[in-house]
Amino acid sequence: MIGDKDLISIQQARILAENAADAQTRLSAMPQESLDTVVEAMAEAAAAEAQSLAVMSHEETGCGVWQDKMAKNLFACRRVIQSVRGMRYVGRLPQSADAAPNVFEVGVPVGVIAALSPCTNPVSTTICNVLAAVKAGNSIVVCPHQHAVECTSRVVAAMSAAGQAHGLPEGSVTCLTMVADNGIEELMRHRLVALVLVTGRDSMLEAARHSGKPFIYGGMGNGPAFIEATADICKAVDDILASKSFDNGLAPSAEQCVIVDGKIEPQARRAFEAGGACFINEAQAQALSETMFHPNGRRNRAMLGQSATVLAEKAGIAVPQGTRVLLVERRYVDPADPFIRELLAPVLAYYVEPDWRHACEKCLELLLREGHAQTMTIHSQDEEIIQQFALKKPVARMLVNTPAAFGGMGLTTDLFPSMTQGSGLAGHGFSSDNISPMNLIYRRKVGYGVRGFSFREQQSDQADPVSDALRRVLRKALNELNR
Repeated sequence: MIGDKDLISIQQARILAENAADAQTRLSAMPQESLDTVVEAMAEAAAAEAQSLAVMSHEETGCGVWQDKMAKNLFACRRVIQSVRGMRYVGRLPQSADAAPNVFEVGVPVGVIAALSPCTNPVSTTICNVLAAVKAGNSIVVCPHQHAVECTSRVVAAMSAAGQAHGLPEGSVTCLTMVADNGIEELMRHRLVALVLVTGRDSMLEAARHSGKPFIYGGMGNGPAFIEATADICKAVDDILASKSFDNGLAPSAEQCVIVDGKIEPQARRAFEAGGACFINEAQAQALSETMFHPNGRRNRAMLGQSATVLAEKAGIAVPQGTRVLLVERRYVDPADPFIRELLAPVLAYYVEPDWRHACEKCLELLLREGHAQTMTIHSQDEEIIQQFALKKPVARMLVNTPAAFGGMGLTTDLFPSMTQGSGLAGHGFSSDNISPMNLIYRRKVGYGVRGFSFREQQSDQADPVSDALRRVLRKALNELNR
């Protein structure tokens, strides 16, 4: 029998979907200029509470670093708005320089969006998704992770109130507060929901796939970083350590393992140690895996997003003071090895390969093992090798000479700034983009007639026996259907 919480969650999901659909009829009639005013106000409201929301999310989820979470919150408020300011996503869209002169596009909102947010980045993900949805003229119902309900509902309430003060229809931006799997599934399947947007919620991936709705999935996966022989070794190592220690490894595109070209491995090892990384032996690695994962393979949630020193202490490993990242040496990609999984903590599996070709194969193994294949990074000055990796890796985004956590979210690259980074190339959802308002509209093509029609260049005086035979067959089939 379904418990009371499940029933209440289901009922709330239905009410929110119906309210969002009612609001959608008014929201979809708003011009882009009005939507722009709304999203600017919502971004300002979220930015004003960036610090308090960061502290709140850290305390509620028990993971990460609140200062880093605040940086992500401000990034979501400011960088997203900077990227979409002045851009049109609804109504007639700007025409590209190479477009046909008598064809143009009209942006049309997809409708009500069900957006599932994670416990790793609950506030910043919600800010990004709400701003993108409303900029594109869509209503959105946010489904928080059960361990991040308070901080997620608070930022949704703040943004909704600011939006309504500037003309946003009531019910356009709401949050499921009674969170249960049955309620979330009810929302995703609801007839009035047009699109499902899942960020970092692996447990709900199958439900999203079977919801009968188009869905976008932004997962993490086991993202490798390769340090090739021509790389600026010190910069590459600094980038990786800064990225992996940021928010204790919880950024969506952060590195999960590192592969080093054997020709420069001694230099790379020294650079890692000098930068605050600590290599641990096999016995210590076993103790660490038992700390991070339960015997049945499930992640120990209490260890999610904890610092390297906390993890080491819990595992009984002595590490130098100030250790930022733990490195676990590995030779093979073993399906039973927990360190080939996405490690939502400042821990990196460390592989050494004799050259870039072997490293290429290792990256393939790692990317295919978990199946998300969201992001990989290469540090190299050899453009030919970079091109080879770009052509051959089944990955949604490949980053070059940049920290993966920051490059993937669009801070140190020109990718669209987003905390929902699609994993579509692995078959999870229909987009591998950094999710922007452009992913949340239909693009209607409008084409003007510019010439007359003729199926033949010249009309023949003689009958075409083939055409006559086809006409007779079609006439006979139609007669039989009409009996």
